[in-house]
Amino acid sequence: MRIENLQSILKRYWGYDSFRGIQREIIESIFAGRDTLGLMPTGGGKSITFQVPALAQEGVCVVITPLIALMKDQVHNLRRRGIKAAAIYSGMSHDDIVQTLENAVFGGVKLLYVSPERLSSDIFRTKLRHMQVSFICVDEAHCISQWGYDFRPSYLEIAHIRQDLPDIPILALTATATPQVVDDIQDRLAFRQKNVFRMSFERKNLSYVVRYAPDKQQQLVHILNNVAGSAIVYARSRQRTKEYAQFLTAKGFSATFFHAGLADAEKDQRQRDWQADKVRVMVATNAFGMGIDKPDVRLVIHVDCPSSIEAYFQEAGRAGRDGQRAYAVLLYNNSDQQKLQKRIADTFPAKDFIRQVYDHLAYFYQVGVGSGYNAIFEFPIDKFCHAYKHFPIQVDSALKILDRAGYIEYREEEESQARLMFTIERDDLYRLKGNSPEEDKIIVTLLRHYSGLFCDYAYIDEAFIAQQTQLSQPVVYQSLKLLSQKHILNFIPQKRTPYVRYRQRREDAEHLTFPPAVYEDLRRRFAERIEAMLRYATTSDQCRSRQLLRYFGESSSTDCGHCDVCLDRKGSLVSREKLEEAQTMILDLLNDRQEHRITQLHALPLPYETMDEALRRLVDERTIIDDDGWLRLG
Repeated sequence: MRIENLQSILKRYWGYDSFRGIQREIIESIFAGRDTLGLMPTGGGKSITFQVPALAQEGVCVVITPLIALMKDQVHNLRRRGIKAAAIYSGMSHDDIVQTLENAVFGGVKLLYVSPERLSSDIFRTKLRHMQVSFICVDEAHCISQWGYDFRPSYLEIAHIRQDLPDIPILALTATATPQVVDDIQDRLAFRQKNVFRMSFERKNLSYVVRYAPDKQQQLVHILNNVAGSAIVYARSRQRTKEYAQFLTAKGFSATFFHAGLADAEKDQRQRDWQADKVRVMVATNAFGMGIDKPDVRLVIHVDCPSSIEAYFQEAGRAGRDGQRAYAVLLYNNSDQQKLQKRIADTFPAKDFIRQVYDHLAYFYQVGVGSGYNAIFEFPIDKFCHAYKHFPIQVDSALKILDRAGYIEYREEEESQARLMFTIERDDLYRLKGNSPEEDKIIVTLLRHYSGLFCDYAYIDEAFIAQQTQLSQPVVYQSLKLLSQKHILNFIPQKRTPYVRYRQRREDAEHLTFPPAVYEDLRRRFAERIEAMLRYATTSDQCRSRQLLRYFGESSSTDCGHCDVCLDRKGSLVSREKLEEAQTMILDLLNDRQEHRITQLHALPLPYETMDEALRRLVDERTIIDDDGWLRLG
């Protein structure tokens, strides 16, 4: 196909006059039938490289991507543009999966999004053999590499799909890959020959900053007060996202929080509010951000150190996708190193502990030695940990290692669809009084669009009900809960439940073996990534951008000129006299030899920047000791 025809597709559906970066080269490579790996930073326009050629060719493009939320978002956006797209993911009913696959077989779908876990199902493999597939696209391709930071065993199924479609080219895309991971991706996807297109990972409009912050909350407030615009604040745990959002709200900022444990309706509503600028600050775990189409994020702040440069780079890269000046700030203090080192022990617990968890799992489900093959169980991790006095983080890690070693299959988020059944007779339903207008709308919609609700449970789609009633999904969810409390119906909400499947008969725990490839090697690489992250956080004499580019195997001949290191080299923003005056005032305050909370420094008559730089230098020189926000003389 001529490039003019591809550009006309780009213009018709996306409104762009021309391709940018390496988009054109990747598309031409796929058209030539070559296996292709594209390295493009966050915001580089990855989706165009597979969506345009999918429309330009006969058949269906199979897109493999790990996040359900990303699938739904892209399918929605494509359908809105008039493009035939569909997705298959956990939580769909069997009938819906079959119907979607048959639509793809008969030409009713141009882009079929699939989670990697679906690839191993018999029904998918059977239907795939009858599809006219144009090419396979693997998004977040670094997930297939055990050298990478986010290895997912389910991605290994992709190589098996190639056996069913030996002549179909594959396009692999990622925004984060070291040179070692680049080679591993191509090997594991069985590339017929090496073929890589690289777009520079340099983001000239993005200023990287590492700020030493004994009091991260106060530093966060200071940054948000000084940088206008939409912001993402990344925190390590679900609880910390809630705490930080509440703190910011109390300080007068418009903030909400997001993590994987929220109901889908809540997540969708919070994401929409943030994207529409009804909420300025989204405080989130790493579950938020992938595939989010918001180009005007001015600020990404990490209040906790990520476990790898790859994770940090990808999350930081969500700022400034519109090409305007934006900031990626990492807040760091002395406690971060201890926390990062602890993650190594939490992620790779002792082998004896893993064997103990394996035994306790068998006791929990009453699975005897030599039995249990292919048995599947829901896994309530909190109940399990309470019963055997374990911590959830270590148990989760132990189960993942047992999964990699081939003893069990452990799925963290198997989604079950919401369902309900009326508990009163149809005639009684019409005599009800006292329901809210929203509840009445929902009841009418249920009766119009679902059958059999008076004799058995039926699966429902809360988003569809919201669309039909013109109510928000949170309102639909809360109304269904209230109707359930009134005993008008029984409502079982959508939920995500981990499950465990025994891949082989239960072994005697002492006979379990963990090869280096599933334990020692991965532990060493994880520790190396932790050390690389710590070096980035503590290195203050090299341009931040050059540090990041070097990690990804890319050399840069010039400093960025606008990261914190480069600005320091250009000269302190504070005069030497004012800096010495500030240091004297801080030392006078601490001269009583008592510990002082860092917030007490705000009472000093000093500009914030002056006090901040003076404190940072005193701590660097060990004149003052910072103990997690408590200060004392060194």
